[in-house]
Amino acid sequence: MPVTITIPTPLRQFASGQSEVQVDAQTAGEALNQLTATHSELRRHLFNDQNALRNFVNVYVNDEDIRHVNGPETPVKDGDTILIVPSIAGGNVAQVDNLRPSAAAVADEVTGKDTGEPQAVMPALPMLSNEEVARYSRHLIMPEVGMTGQRKLKAASVLMIGTGGLGAPLGMYLAAAGVGRLGLVDFDVVDASNLQRQIIHGTKDVGRPKIASARDRIQDINPHVEIETHETRLTSENALRLFVNYDVIVDGTDNFPTRYLVNDACVLTGKPNVYGSIFRFEGQASVFWAERGPCYRCLYPEPPPSGLVPSCAEGGVLGVLPGIIGAIQANEAIKIILGAPDIMVNRLLLFDAWRMRFRELKLRKNPDCPVCGEHPTIKELIDYEQFCGITTQAETKTTMEEITATELKQRLDQGDDIQIIDVREPHEYEIGQIPDSKLIPLGQVLNRMNEIDPDRETVVHCKMGGRSAKAIDALTRSGFPGKLINLKGGITAWSDEVDPRVPKY
Repeated sequence: MPVTITIPTPLRQFASGQSEVQVDAQTAGEALNQLTATHSELRRHLFNDQNALRNFVNVYVNDEDIRHVNGPETPVKDGDTILIVPSIAGGNVAQVDNLRPSAAAVADEVTGKDTGEPQAVMPALPMLSNEEVARYSRHLIMPEVGMTGQRKLKAASVLMIGTGGLGAPLGMYLAAAGVGRLGLVDFDVVDASNLQRQIIHGTKDVGRPKIASARDRIQDINPHVEIETHETRLTSENALRLFVNYDVIVDGTDNFPTRYLVNDACVLTGKPNVYGSIFRFEGQASVFWAERGPCYRCLYPEPPPSGLVPSCAEGGVLGVLPGIIGAIQANEAIKIILGAPDIMVNRLLLFDAWRMRFRELKLRKNPDCPVCGEHPTIKELIDYEQFCGITTQAETKTTMEEITATELKQRLDQGDDIQIIDVREPHEYEIGQIPDSKLIPLGQVLNRMNEIDPDRETVVHCKMGGRSAKAIDALTRSGFPGKLINLKGGITAWSDEVDPRVPKY
């Protein structure tokens, strides 16, 4: 019986769409070499130029991280499973700015250190009113919670980063459970496309700030909960100041700069980081708490290259998935507050909703971690967009020509010879198309480069302009000789500016 290699969803486009591949091998490295020999495009996502495994992709043999065994030389036997576990970012929309105050300065400011003001003293647990006793009765009759546990919940505070997919079940369940103070961080507005999964918002809320919609729903669930709203981006300037005022931080964001920002701010303030991420039908959850185990950087020392893992807006997400992962995060936050012995520190939970499978992997603290290791080098918040290799819009515009949907329509109407390449996925193409466009999905664009006429001016588009920019960059780096222009705003802009009959999704 051979060894089975599981291919995660973000990488299946480079493995002919397969979720599992079987090989005959004696070591994990030999198995991965056989895999990438058959699927050459996969190799650059797993190995760097020195043929070492990349830091943003972890490889497990059964439930053991091979980095903590013998690396690629880890032996495998018939029936073993090799899991490729990449970092994924999906959750909610939350972006990051990059101003960098000193961690110590912010902590001093908040606690009153060096100002003559006393530091905060933990107050006694608050009492429950008769109305609260009736509301929480099913908790109170559980010996694991009881009156003392419910009073701990009332005394506790949780900061939620995002009020979208993961934040929706989080906010509602934490409020229903009686967490006394909830902080909400978000700056987005409710869009119709959110309603398929972000159940804290309703149809009547489309166009409203998410934070206002979430606040109203949480207050309706439990008026005893104090709600603090922070309608802002989470930034390196405000993260420490926000985090220090809460007991638990719950991360429901959908981009890597914010993931690393949340992690580093939690380590610097000593807060537990309840982690969750989602993509299509796969989810991850854990608790990163540097005082008791590894942090997010221990698991993923570096982010994937910009654009490797699409967001939920690009890759999609099964509507119920954030409810499942968000509920798991809420469960762990409640357990932390209650002092439960078996919180998910040192463990990474993987969930596949399509196959209805859970798998748990072991995590270990990295003694060389730059933020929580024995000799940390990160002692204040950094520029996380730079760390994640994200170029700014201004930098992109200087290197890539763009055209608006209106300009493209005008040029087509006047008879200009323009070929239009659509780099979305086939199921997206079925939703709506720009007339006379040719579908070449992003994952196939290099292999099908010969289908693009270099003698014609080429406009490349996707849903909103991100994937098409990646396609142009890849084609340019591969020596494509023709003129390539990115459609600004993608087919969404075409629907807004040119043809509203084209559905938006």
